[in-house]
Amino acid sequence: MSLAGKHIIVGVTGSIAAYKSALLVRELVKAGAEVRVIMTASACEFITPLTLATLSGSDVVLDMFPQDRSKGTWHIHLGVWADLMVIAPASANTIAKLAHGFADNALSSLALAVRCPLVVAPAMDTDMYLHVATQDNIEILRKRGASIVEPESGELASGLTGPGRLPDTPVLMQAIETCAGVSGDLSGRRVLVTAGPTHEAIDPVRYIGNHSSGKMGFAVASAAARRGAEVTLVSGPTVLAAPQGVKRVDVESARQMYDAVMAVEAQMDICVLAAAVADFTLPAPAESKIKKENLGRENMTLELQRTPDILAQLGKQKHGVLVGFALETDNMMENALRKLRGKNADIIVLNNPREEGAGFGTDTNIATIIHADESSEALSLMTKEQLADVILDHAVRKLPAVS
Repeated sequence: MSLAGKHIIVGVTGSIAAYKSALLVRELVKAGAEVRVIMTASACEFITPLTLATLSGSDVVLDMFPQDRSKGTWHIHLGVWADLMVIAPASANTIAKLAHGFADNALSSLALAVRCPLVVAPAMDTDMYLHVATQDNIEILRKRGASIVEPESGELASGLTGPGRLPDTPVLMQAIETCAGVSGDLSGRRVLVTAGPTHEAIDPVRYIGNHSSGKMGFAVASAAARRGAEVTLVSGPTVLAAPQGVKRVDVESARQMYDAVMAVEAQMDICVLAAAVADFTLPAPAESKIKKENLGRENMTLELQRTPDILAQLGKQKHGVLVGFALETDNMMENALRKLRGKNADIIVLNNPREEGAGFGTDTNIATIIHADESSEALSLMTKEQLADVILDHAVRKLPAVS
């Protein structure tokens, strides 16, 4: 992919991963981009400005107040010049400044002045990354439209193991190319994703539900959009914000989700059914709140009926690559294979909610990707954003070539 003619600002902050910025700048220049680098004072403790100036072919911006006083509005001119700004690595300190509008150094000032898309690649120790303050700040940036490149899990400089590592250059380049409008591997494709729980009404106050947060499905929708797809996200009740560039359809019940999916599925190249859809519903919910004093007895019996099986119906119609999920606690592989065959899916994503770091409500997951030929790939603990890309990698390989 080419970035020829693109004006890209690379921001570098204080992180042991700052050395990777040299590799990124080199790749951007090789791809045809014109690159300007801006560094925080802390970044200079890890990599020299001379290195990045040499690789970019331009002076590195270090100070808010340049020696040439005629360039006092440099940040405004550079902000207009840029087609894209990427901050990699982005420290917890810089992310906090960006989230709350601080402008106390050259990089944070420029981030407020740019008119272009922003890519932020967090890199820090696991505990700092997972801290609620950092996660809240990242979510603020995401809601404002920044593209967040999720850190990878692995051994960190501290000796700890977990999320916090800056991804290697190819991953950063993919995010930059997507944000800069360069076609991704799902460009021209349509992807349907379901996410979240369903609520089956008992009366106007109560419902039957489950613990699904929707995070996995939203991560898949976000990743598909980043990779160039036209994405439709059918979501049950959740507090999550819609990913940028995604068409969101909100539903409440299993029947509503079924109807929303069936209305669009024939147009889709890939369907990823990550929602935790209720298996049973009440045929006739009470029109008024059920009062316990009106029951006249200690126990209440609810009559339930099966909900429509969305995965099975799509397996019968089979218009595109079909990905389902299997949440199992016993006989996991056996049950997942039975679901794969019985529903005529192409891929089943198997996970166990009993495993630490997996299941509902977490930001991470542990999964096994199972194919129709019964081949499988067991994955280690990773963020749901990382797993979303792995799932899409497997689905993309099953797509027919675009004629």
